[in-house]
Amino acid sequence: MFYIAEAFLLEENVAYSKHSAVISAFGQKFTKTGRIPEEYHRYLIEGEESRNIGDYDTGPGLSHNQATELISRAEKFIQLAKRLFAPVSPHKKKKNTPRP
Repeated sequence: MFYIAEAFLLEENVAYSKHSAVISAFGQKFTKTGRIPEEYHRYLIEGEESRNIGDYDTGPGLSHNQATELISRAEKFIQLAKRLFAPVSPHKKKKNTPRP
């Protein structure tokens, strides 16, 4: 989800190096403006919290149900990106024009 959010921001010519900055900018530029439903910003926030638990917490980590929900949200993010990003078409080849 994070990398998709980064891709959305890159389309706006904006880039950040910190997760928190990407999440904040995504919320400001896309969800607060109504371009993307707010649930996706919430997915990013909660995904970051889960990432921190998985990376840094010494406890039991995420449950199977929590992991399944994160995967479902990531799939929704992928579908959103597919809908909103136009397919990249190959560069059109220049036609060979006859020289006079």
